[in-house]
Amino acid sequence: MGTFGGALEARQIDASNGKLTADVTGEVEAEEGVLVIRRIHVAMHLVAPQNAKETVERVHGIYAMHCPLYRTLHKAIELTSSVELVTPCPSSSNFNGEQ
Repeated sequence: MGTFGGALEARQIDASNGKLTADVTGEVEAEEGVLVIRRIHVAMHLVAPQNAKETVERVHGIYAMHCPLYRTLHKAIELTSSVELVTPCPSSSNFNGEQ
C-alpha cells in the first residue's frame, strides 16, 4: 500500500491522513498437513475526486512491480489488488447551525 500511495502522491493525488485504506484477505490451504498461504488480495479504497480516476487506475496498473514486498513474494504466492475510488463527502466546515 505504501508504494501505491507514494506513486499517487508523486502524481499530486493525496493518499495521506487516512485517504488510502485497505482490506486484506488471505487464503490458506493445507499442503501435506501444513497450512500454507496461497493467495492474498489487497482491496484498497481511496478518497479522491472522480477526475482522478484515470490516473489512479493507471498507477494501479503499474505500481506492483515497483513494490519490494510484491517483487519478493509474487512468484510464491498469488498476489492481487484492486482499488475503489470513494468520492469525498461534501465539507461540513461551512455549516453554521442555521436552517
